[in-house]
Amino acid sequence: MVQTASPHNQRRTQRIFCILFVILLAAPILSGCQLTQAGRSQINIKITAEGKTQQVSVPAGSTVTQALQQIGIAPGDLDKSEPPFYTILSNGDSVKLTRVEEKFETETQTIPFDRQIVRNESLPEGQERLVQAGVNGQQEVTYRRILEDGLETSKSAVKTVVMQTAVPEIIMVGAQASFAPLPIPGKIAFMAGGNAWIMDTSTANRRLLVNSGDLDGRIFSLSPDGGYLLYTRKSKKPADQQINTLWAVNTKSASPSPISLNASNVVHFAAWVPNTLNTIAYSTVEPRSAAPGWQANNDLYKIQIGGTPRKILEANSGGVYGWWGMSFAFSPDGRLAYARPDGIGLVSQDGGYLSPLLDITPLQTRSDWAWIPGITWGGDGKTLYFVDHAPAPAPVTAEESPLFDLQAASLSNDATVQLSAQVGMFAYPSASPVRANGAEKAYQVAYLQAIFPDQSETSRYRLIVMDRDGSNRRVLFPSADSTGIEPQTPVWAPQPIQGQTGDFLAVIYQGNLWLIDSGSGQAYQITGDGLISRIDWK
Repeated sequence: MVQTASPHNQRRTQRIFCILFVILLAAPILSGCQLTQAGRSQINIKITAEGKTQQVSVPAGSTVTQALQQIGIAPGDLDKSEPPFYTILSNGDSVKLTRVEEKFETETQTIPFDRQIVRNESLPEGQERLVQAGVNGQQEVTYRRILEDGLETSKSAVKTVVMQTAVPEIIMVGAQASFAPLPIPGKIAFMAGGNAWIMDTSTANRRLLVNSGDLDGRIFSLSPDGGYLLYTRKSKKPADQQINTLWAVNTKSASPSPISLNASNVVHFAAWVPNTLNTIAYSTVEPRSAAPGWQANNDLYKIQIGGTPRKILEANSGGVYGWWGMSFAFSPDGRLAYARPDGIGLVSQDGGYLSPLLDITPLQTRSDWAWIPGITWGGDGKTLYFVDHAPAPAPVTAEESPLFDLQAASLSNDATVQLSAQVGMFAYPSASPVRANGAEKAYQVAYLQAIFPDQSETSRYRLIVMDRDGSNRRVLFPSADSTGIEPQTPVWAPQPIQGQTGDFLAVIYQGNLWLIDSGSGQAYQITGDGLISRIDWK
């Protein structure tokens, strides 16, 4: 009996035959693929690296990096190859590896000092004087060297540290001009090229007092009898550690030797205390790396030459914009007034406190400096002359007003009057010594008038003189067709000179010393080298 397969078994048998058929069909193809892969599994390339060239076989599809690693070469982070490391190689390619090395080396180098020639009228024509000996500096320079296969291909400086700053050699060469000498009462001290000079009894008698070449001009003041000069010198320390130092020198000595007052960071104020023996008052700041370079203490000290400081006023905030600082002014009888951005007043030297007199609208400069009102005492010590910040028409705010007036505050009757409107922010009033005018003792007031009052921050100025009540006002110097003078405090002669209709006023104009007769307006140029930056007269 013949058995017939069930449909289910038939379908199962068919599936088995199909599977076997596919396997038999695929076997030659797979075999062919394996052969193909085996036939192309290796390629021959040439590698040049580390001074030698070799033929190597690597798997097809290898990159340059893989080929190098196969022969035991690990590329460094800076190494270069041709072709690039990521390139897939083909049979017969050549690879060149360049070893790149980075080295840092530090060298100590000498900084040669510069030689500076300074012409000075205080010396006869052609005469030379060594003001400052030159000293070489020293710096450390770090170089980055790149070596390719051991050969240097580049060298560049990446860091320089100055270990010692070079000090320039300064040679002063005489250039005495033929200005007619003038007799002068007392002594005129002047600062030129960082040095201090003095004229005594005549503008022709000039003598070097301090030749350190590092006076910064922040403080420059003769004692009441002219026997000492008070001044500040730039510090040798970094500016954010110490700004300057305070010194005095005897003007009568044939071989003057500067005296350190053991005070530093004196920016706004230092002056001789009237009616005392060689006593100085000064205020200090704390150095800062950020602009303006300090934070004011708004304090006050007194010190006698050779003594120790005594604190008169404790450090305080200084009111609005107190970070900038405040200034002070002594009256002829020794009273002390202060000026700061938001007002003026008196200082109780015994009690150590401030007594405000008048509020002043502080100027919004929108910068890293603050405006301090110019202030001075009248010759009789009864009146304070000061610059007031005046309001401007709307819509300009009071703090941004460009207008400034000259005012006088009487301490006898508590009255304040305006003497001159729109004088400019740097009017810097200055009162003459008291002179006998019949039975009355009178004095004059000099101040600067801005040529462009509404732009007085950048404007030049003209010298004005008036009587103490604001009357008899007249322009002295320079003439209307000449360039104005830079902001400064005019300096009065200590006594009148026979033959002059008025008292002499000393000003700096275009870097030179000029004397102006307050009566006639006659101006005399005293120097011509353009080096003078500070003056005082006692």
